[in-house]
Amino acid sequence: REIYQGRVDKGKMSAGEMESKMALIEPALTYDSFGDVDIVIEAVPEKMGIKKKVLAELEEVVPETAIFASNTSALSISEMAAATKRPGKVIGMHFFNPAHVMKLVEIIPGLETTQDTIDDVVMFTESLRKLAVVVQECPGFLVNRLLMPYLNEATYVLQEGAADATEIDEKLVEFGMPMGPFTLMDMLGIDVCQYVGEYLYSEYGARMEPAKFFYELVKAGRLGEKNAKGFYGYGDETDEPVKALLAELPKHPNSKFTVERLVYPMINEAILAAQEHIASIPDI
Repeated sequence: REIYQGRVDKGKMSAGEMESKMALIEPALTYDSFGDVDIVIEAVPEKMGIKKKVLAELEEVVPETAIFASNTSALSISEMAAATKRPGKVIGMHFFNPAHVMKLVEIIPGLETTQDTIDDVVMFTESLRKLAVVVQECPGFLVNRLLMPYLNEATYVLQEGAADATEIDEKLVEFGMPMGPFTLMDMLGIDVCQYVGEYLYSEYGARMEPAKFFYELVKAGRLGEKNAKGFYGYGDETDEPVKALLAELPKHPNSKFTVERLVYPMINEAILAAQEHIASIPDI
């Protein structure tokens, strides 16, 4: 309602249209009305056990023809699919935050996902006026795999004392990013960045080694916007504790900050993804 109300306030939608769209939404606490659904998109927490349990519950109530899509940002679609009786109908459909604004949706087939399922979900995604990109299954899929080296490098620059967060953010916005890396990490959640970083490091090795400063911030309880303190302070919080934490880290007098230092690791990862046929070059 809040999103639609914003559109009404801007004159992009009438109040009547808002009410008719709201009438299409049916909140529920049980699966009672799932008997005739065509597609279910799960967005439960990023724990394989929970996802498998939800899929098992759904399998009891939805039609055999229904597609199961997962909004996971990193977990294996093939593993989820193998826990169901319909592996051909299971697929990844990864939206980006905030989902009502961001155009991109990664479509990730599992090992047994059928071509019909892929085609149906691409068509459905496009009907939502989104941009569907089909990505082969790999740790981090495409977007997080490209994003993490960039965010990581920004954090290395910060912890080495080559530049402060505000300067790095300003330069990257000037370069053309919609927001700087530290603003983005505060929005995503620093604990989430640490978790994704560790997972990609375990899968890809040294080039993805997470910066130590992620751990320092999480240990200090600075998780980003969600608790009003991350790389920056929000509301009554400030970034003074961050500066104090940084002051305790060893400095690297030869460390330099350039925009290229953050962007090149992303380009390198994109080339590796292309070589591995993770997605088509135009899509990348």
